[in-house]
Amino acid sequence: MRGYFGIGIESVSKQYNVGALFRSAHAFGAAFVFTVSAQYERDQGHRTDTSDALGHLPFYQFPTVEQMILPDGCKLVGVELTEKSIPLPSFQHPLHAAYIMGPERGSLSADMHQACDFIVQIPSRFCLNVGAAGLIVMYDRMISRGRFAPRPLKPGGPSEDLPPHTHGAPLMRTPERQAALERHRQPPPPWEA
Repeated sequence: MRGYFGIGIESVSKQYNVGALFRSAHAFGAAFVFTVSAQYERDQGHRTDTSDALGHLPFYQFPTVEQMILPDGCKLVGVELTEKSIPLPSFQHPLHAAYIMGPERGSLSADMHQACDFIVQIPSRFCLNVGAAGLIVMYDRMISRGRFAPRPLKPGGPSEDLPPHTHGAPLMRTPERQAALERHRQPPPPWEA
């Protein structure tokens, strides 16, 4: 799949669900995971993060929305059930995206809403568990941006082969952006060192 994505959460309310979100991010090929205005207790989240995502992915803890740093060209996509948000099945995922989930016992902050380039919603009757909502968003990204044979019109597997892949030019981070981002990167927990 071309491009990259990261996923994070603002104002953690349940550590176990964050661990599950980060595990799913690892499974779906996230480039990084992050928290904003949150105290994520890794030892508690680690109990549900059975893939040890934080041992394999960069993890950033941003103290505030204003201190959040995303790679150049990365679009921030909020996931929130509101009247003005874009329904996920109608959303074209950016090539470079960071998805931000709100806490289970609240909503994305007003500052985070302002920072988002897009706000999407999962069409459901009520809010979902943050781990489940993140999983749905990542799955939707994979099936809409990934390379898969077209779905057949009849039940069953694909009836057409996947066309050959073509490669594009690499993208590089500037040293200044990399240094600024490293200030917020968290080291692996001691049990992983």
